[in-house]
Amino acid sequence: MSTWSDTLQFDTLSLSADAPLPSLALVNLTQWGLVTLVGQDSISYLQGQVTCDVVSLNARQSTLGAHCDAKGKMRTIFRLFHHRDGLGWLQRKSVMDTQLPELKKYAIFSKTTIEASTDVLLGLTGEQAQATIDNVLGGEGEVRAFDKGTAVKIDAQRWLLAVDSAAAGEIAEKIAAKAVLSDDSLWDLYDIRQALPRIDTETGLEFIPQSMNLQALNGISFKKGCYTGQETVARAKWRGINKRAMYIVSGQAENCPKAGDVLERSVGDNWRKGGTIIAGYQFSDHQSLALVVLPNDLEPDTAFRLAAEPENQWQQLPLPYSLDEEA
Repeated sequence: MSTWSDTLQFDTLSLSADAPLPSLALVNLTQWGLVTLVGQDSISYLQGQVTCDVVSLNARQSTLGAHCDAKGKMRTIFRLFHHRDGLGWLQRKSVMDTQLPELKKYAIFSKTTIEASTDVLLGLTGEQAQATIDNVLGGEGEVRAFDKGTAVKIDAQRWLLAVDSAAAGEIAEKIAAKAVLSDDSLWDLYDIRQALPRIDTETGLEFIPQSMNLQALNGISFKKGCYTGQETVARAKWRGINKRAMYIVSGQAENCPKAGDVLERSVGDNWRKGGTIIAGYQFSDHQSLALVVLPNDLEPDTAFRLAAEPENQWQQLPLPYSLDEEA
């Protein structure tokens, strides 16, 4: 059975650390999944389940948010937006099997249908991404609905497309000749440079939202009503009990850092566990980047190393946003 992508090859790009990124790339987001909520109670139901303010979400905007357990530990981090006749949320595919049943657990009492979508997920990246969206899809705003799906602006050089397979083929046909085709490792690189958090299976139910900077990314509303895990999240803000944050680190590595890997930190002449890798990217010259959750009181010049590769030291890089910026 043929699919929309049979004639296309989405490979891992070979990029050195100092190489410019493609001015336009079409990314096949196979490691991501989409959840849809449809029904008149979808917004009110979700409002009581997640950290972000669903009620105030404009149809032309998207928001980050987290779905937590009762202890405030995150099952997933998602991007939420209006999609077709309801809501769509983008999250890592690895958590779908465990997170989705938890989200649906109490939906039997509400008029909402929650399910995994069959939409194709594509990314457009690069300095020409905005112009390409304008030319191919038209419309205005950071979330654009069209006949066969939705386009969502992620940042200045990225758009997400959630479309049916026919639309995916049509869009690919229009831009493939002028775009580099990539697997979603290129999306990982953008996420790491923008310090956008995620939850994979290896890091599920380990961190509260502030440990991955969601308060600085407008992913937590401290003004909305109760939701699952809200007591812990509020206590972390008002009592200042959160002792961790997510940072960007860089160094040489033989293997690409992956979610759940251990990063050690120097303590005098010794090394101790410093934090947990959230996502990693490796350039062709073995220079690597990673997102890692660390204690938020470390000195900026603290040395790090991967526990699995102790011969190479890593360093912390500046974040592209302030951790003091709260919703």
